Amino acid sequence: MSSASSSVGRIAATVLAAGAIVSAAALPAAAHDGDRHHQQRPRVEISRVQADSPGREDRSNRSLNGEWVEITNTTRNPINLRGWTLRDSDGNRYRFDNVRIGSRATIRIHSGHGRDTRTDLFQDRRDYVWDNRSDTATLRDDRGRTVDTETWGRRR
Repeated sequence: MSSASSSVGRIAATVLAAGAIVSAAALPAAAHDGDRHHQQRPRVEISRVQADSPGREDRSNRSLNGEWVEITNTTRNPINLRGWTLRDSDGNRYRFDNVRIGSRATIRIHSGHGRDTRTDLFQDRRDYVWDNRSDTATLRDDRGRTVDTETWGRRR
């Protein structure tokens, strides 16, 4: 009975040691899953950027409107963008008025002049905003918190 008791003790010790190893290995994976939860996709995101206006860049309204930024609402609910801003690296800023973006909808913000619609907004500028080679578009909410950024090229 003494040898049986000793065998049971060794088996129990082996099982406990194996459990500790499995638990230690699982801990980083569980912590990583928690991190992923905090890095969720933004509710509103910069989904596409057309920084280089197609064709000849002659500062015509057509050319200015050929550069744009698309913003997508990834949620099931409409979101009001009143007071939100879209900026470039040089500090050019577009401030959203009472703009509602529908559920899972996308709006395009053009640099030039035009008539705002549900899907297209116009900054009414007479010059290009987005640098063709490198720039960063930053979307901030009405409290100034960065919601999303999109960077292209290399900044010097």
